[in-house]
Amino acid sequence: MTVTELERHAYELAGVSRTYSLGGHQVQALRELDLVIGAGASVVVVGPSGSGKTTLLQLLGGLDRPTAGSVRFEGRDLAQLGDRELSRLRLATFGFVFQQFNLIPTLTAVQNVEVALAPSGVRDRRASALRLLDSVGLAGRASHVPSRLSGGEQQRVAIARALANEPHVLLADEPTGNLDSETGAEIIDLLMALTAEGSRTVVVVTHDTDIAARAGRVIRMQDGRVQQDGIVARADVAAGANTGGSD
Repeated sequence: MTVTELERHAYELAGVSRTYSLGGHQVQALRELDLVIGAGASVVVVGPSGSGKTTLLQLLGGLDRPTAGSVRFEGRDLAQLGDRELSRLRLATFGFVFQQFNLIPTLTAVQNVEVALAPSGVRDRRASALRLLDSVGLAGRASHVPSRLSGGEQQRVAIARALANEPHVLLADEPTGNLDSETGAEIIDLLMALTAEGSRTVVVVTHDTDIAARAGRVIRMQDGRVQQDGIVARADVAAGANTGGSD
């Protein structure tokens, strides 16, 4: 995908750096990063462990703030928002999917989704939760607790839960890390299909080169910088990713 000035932007990052203190040393996770992500884009971020991709995802989701530079979402600089305003924005606008499913083990699939619907004020949470489960292909497993679901099914519940607030952006950090390759491919196909719904933007961080091959746009990171951005050959993606560890 080529980003043009005509494209409506979800994100605009300018001069973004993020430095952490670790054991008395300064670790620079991101280095003067400039990046634009269009609304409705499907983006996969790849790179070796320590390349900065998870830090980037945290900044996009308002879970962290840059040390320098600006992260603008729909024109608003996230770093300039107060904690309460940022929390409201996350609740209303972002959906998160992680490697760990983080489902409540004593609740059924539909109940796990209902919990996420509670802050929205939806009157019939059960019906809404069932619709969300149906949208991820789990209508027939709504009454099962997580221990009775496969890993792929649990991740589908997690995706349904992430969609509960009808987010503008879905952010996924290694969403197939605990899944076999076939199930992982199904999950990624589902995530990518979600970009077709309105103008929802999907950003996935991964080490998995098969996932990158399914994306509309691949951002390859190295040492806190964007090394390559666009549609790249499978071999090129593989060269910038590995199969172990995480950011």
